[in-house]
This record gives sequence, structure tokens and C-alpha cells, in this order.
Amino acid sequence: MAGSFTVADRVRDGGGVKPAPPSRPRRRGIGWAQRLEIAVLSGPAILMFAGFVIFPVLMAAYYGFYRWKGFGPPTDFVGLDNYKTILQDTAFHEALLHNGQIVVLSLLFQGPIALGLALLLNHRMRGQSIIRVLIFVPYVISEVIVGTAWSLMLQTNGAVNDVLRSIGLGWLAEDWLANPDLALWTLILILTWKYIGFAVILFLAGMQNIPEELSEAAAVDGATYWQTQWRVTLPLLGPTIRIWAFLSIIGALQLFDLVYIIWGQYVASTAGTSTMATYMVTEGRNAGNYGYGNAVAVVLFLISMLIALVYQRFVLRRDTEGALTGGQ
Repeated sequence: MAGSFTVADRVRDGGGVKPAPPSRPRRRGIGWAQRLEIAVLSGPAILMFAGFVIFPVLMAAYYGFYRWKGFGPPTDFVGLDNYKTILQDTAFHEALLHNGQIVVLSLLFQGPIALGLALLLNHRMRGQSIIRVLIFVPYVISEVIVGTAWSLMLQTNGAVNDVLRSIGLGWLAEDWLANPDLALWTLILILTWKYIGFAVILFLAGMQNIPEELSEAAAVDGATYWQTQWRVTLPLLGPTIRIWAFLSIIGALQLFDLVYIIWGQYVASTAGTSTMATYMVTEGRNAGNYGYGNAVAVVLFLISMLIALVYQRFVLRRDTEGALTGGQ
């Protein structure tokens, strides 16, 4: 009878009778129709991912064990010699250091500037749409066009030095690309100009999800504008900032196109702007040693994956768990 318990279902504690906890309902298994639907919908994406991501990584790891010139099947097996050479090469150490510097400087420069612009553009003002477009335009311009334009403007006889001389600041004219003391800062300036629009749009999108009632309540409580931004907007914008930082870190680790276009394969190392990707192309493809280039690609992949996993484990864990549990 409903609501009644047998002796076997009771737990006595000090003379009291407590009903046993109800059994958990069994989960219904996924039927064949649902499994087929999942396979049909996810199958093409899985095949594309396996064919264009997993398979090339495995092939790069395979070729990395050979001294291979890129023609015919690899036959000169060298084991881990390519990887030993990478770890012992000072040129790779410098490239890795440059990548680390670019990661840190990109976060320090692009983050605060983009956040300030996003806070400014989050309010209604004249020409707001035009300003947003102008800030975002550099991001959608091809890296080839950006690299070519900046390389022409920053030459010793380029537009930047000509403008400085025309306004009486000729003493500030420098060799912005070849001077090792300035080349890295020049690269950071170009990267900030190129990619800050993406960060601004991302932050603006995150701010649109912050309820206006919170800012209004803070104003009623006597909070100033900056106090509201510091104690309300920034904490709620935290997930967006962390996602942007993650994308910026991975992009800085894999930086290649702008450096290769502006500085080329030889000047980049002497100017102090070489990266792991330019090192891979210079010592691999351009040197005719494709096996070594594949080994460098594997090392770059492992470094990026390790940093991504650590970042997700210690920084993005709270955000991803909140998304999976519905914010509970």
C-alpha cells in the first residue's frame, strides 16, 4: 500500500522509526534511433577534425623521427636526434623566449587598452558605430596587407621617419625593424593595432550580458562610476576576459605570418623577433630538412597543448564547470 513501510524498510534509531531513502530511478538508455542521429550529425565534424587535425599531427610526429628531404618515403631513421637538436639549439631557445615575451606584452598592452575602449564605447555617444567599425577594421584586414604596409612605413626612409622629420622630430627617427632594441616593441605595437579590435568587440559583447539593474543599484547605494566598473562590471566580465586571454596566449605562441612578412626569414633572428613558427619554417622547409621541421612542429604543438591544458585546469575550470552545470 502506498505510504506504508515494512520492517525491512525501517531503520530504528533510539526507538524512532525512519523510512529508508527512496531508491534512485533508473536512467533510460539511449535508443538506436538517437545513437544514429548523433552519429549522423556529429560524424562529418569528427571526420573533418580527424582528417585535418589529428592525422597531420600524427604524420608530423612520424616524420619527426627521420632525416627527410620531403621527397619520397622517409628512410633515414634518426630516432630522437631531431628533438635533441631542437632542445640544444640556442636559436630555438631565443625563439621560445621571444614567444614568451610576446605573450606577456600582448596581455599587458592589449588587455587594458581594449578594456578602456570597451568601457568608453559601452555608453551612447555620437559616432559610436563609426568608432567601433574603425577599431575593428584592422582585425579583418589580411595579415599580408598589414605586414606589407607596416614594413614599408617603418623602413629607415619610410613614412614614419619622414613624418618625424617633417615636424622637427628627426632625432626620433630610428631603424624600427632592424634595431634589436626596438624591433620587439615595434612588433608589439603592430600586434596591438591589429588585434585590439577583436578584444574590444569581445568585451562589448560580454558587457551586453551584464544587467543594467546592477549598475543602477550600485549608483543608488552611492557608488561612483569607477567603483561600479571595478566592483560590478569587471567581476562579471571575468569569464570573457579569461577567454580572451586564452585566445591571445595561443595566438602569440603560434605567431608566424606578421613576423615572416615584415622581417623575413633571416632578419627576424638578428632583430630579435624570431618565433618558434618562423624557426620551424627557416630550419625546416627553407633548409630542405622537412623531418626536422616536423619535429619542431610537434614541439610547438606540445607546448601549446600543455599551456592550454594548464590554463583550462587552473583558470577556466570555474567557467567551464558553471557552463556544464547550468551555473549551479
